[in-house]
Amino acid sequence: MSLKEPVHVVGGGLAGSEAAWQLARAGIPSVLHEMRPLRATPAHVTAGLAELVCSNSFRSDDAENNAVGLLHEEMRRCGSLILRAADQSRVPAGGALAVDRHGFSAAVEAALIGEPLIELRREEIAGLPPAAWDSVIIATGPLTSPSLAEAVRMLTGEDSLAFFDAIAPIVDRDSVDMEQAWMQSRYGKGDGSDYINCPLDRPQYEAFIRALLAGDKTEFHDWEKDTPYFEACLPIEVMAARGLDTLRWGPMKPVGLRDPRRPTGAYAVVQLRQDNALGTLYNMVGFQTKLKHAEQKRIFRLIPGLEQAEFARFGGLHRNTFLNSPRLLDRALRLQAMPRLRFAGQVTGVEGYVESAAIGLLAGRFAAAERRGEAVVPPPPSTALGALLQHITGGADAKSFQPMNINFGLFPPLPEGAVTRANRGERKPLLARRALNDLDGWLGARAAAE
Repeated sequence: MSLKEPVHVVGGGLAGSEAAWQLARAGIPSVLHEMRPLRATPAHVTAGLAELVCSNSFRSDDAENNAVGLLHEEMRRCGSLILRAADQSRVPAGGALAVDRHGFSAAVEAALIGEPLIELRREEIAGLPPAAWDSVIIATGPLTSPSLAEAVRMLTGEDSLAFFDAIAPIVDRDSVDMEQAWMQSRYGKGDGSDYINCPLDRPQYEAFIRALLAGDKTEFHDWEKDTPYFEACLPIEVMAARGLDTLRWGPMKPVGLRDPRRPTGAYAVVQLRQDNALGTLYNMVGFQTKLKHAEQKRIFRLIPGLEQAEFARFGGLHRNTFLNSPRLLDRALRLQAMPRLRFAGQVTGVEGYVESAAIGLLAGRFAAAERRGEAVVPPPPSTALGALLQHITGGADAKSFQPMNINFGLFPPLPEGAVTRANRGERKPLLARRALNDLDGWLGARAAAE
């Protein structure tokens, strides 16, 4: 196996971009294949690498108390391109890491194009990659081309699972009525005023819920009707159908917010989060939807402050596919039925931008080690990277496998007695500190081996 032979990376999303970057950092050449703009997808709107589709937020950046924040820090320590670009294009979002989506994509693409060890080819890989490609990372995401998805199904003898994912609308900042809305972060996090808040009283909230439930929605094709939703990204009207107060305890909760013009507080609140560096676009937090576009415009304008809202993008719905990874992949992310194929990103059944990029990071490192003839050593399961990897490659029950975000429930428990009633609130920081210590040990061991 020659070090000059490239590893082929199929898919230029977050996972594929990160995988190619990690290969280059290890001195291994790669060819990055991206089918856009030659072939479009139902969700992407540009041809840019690492385009963010559903949201511009990478969620919490708290490395001590939040598992995804810990994953951010681990990836930074691993030299992640995705986290570097996110930090460079960051926009205000309280305690979250949110980015200017266009600036983020441009930063990733510029880094990859400027790297001599990475060749970018704009082409679709239809069906299985050519047999001559001895090392392939398939990072085609949840919008894998039908021909490639079908080829994998035929190879494994097992259907890919599928679920619906929804996209939230984006509004023009200047069209929001700030006479009714106000700026504040929940609990004063970040700069304390990173979100636009639109308050509803009880009659307004109940009228809004009635409109949501009655609104005209996207119809499914016959072949889509048995496809479930992903619970962490439900359309807002699906949540509303679960009960009148469901949204008040979800994305429209007023807790931690205080309208300065309402001494008694709002009954419900719609939050808007900055979506670009200029601060001209804001997305409606938690407002994924399958409402038809005309209905979105009509119903969302019922929200105080959004009566004249101009929508830069309406919400949408797309069908995602992913592998039953606990059954089909080994611990090095290789397809057991054809080990020259390694999978990364959302197609493996992780959920979220950061988690997808994290699996791309691991796939790139594993492919590089394999190319150099070294042992593939996964990160310890006590780390966020290792916990996520272990879950999708055997920790989860293959019979009921569903997409999973990183969370502290995936980590091995602390030693008995480490958490007592007196220090119960320290459990997450203790897990995080152990994770970073173990990650540094893993990185040090890898560096010594190299």
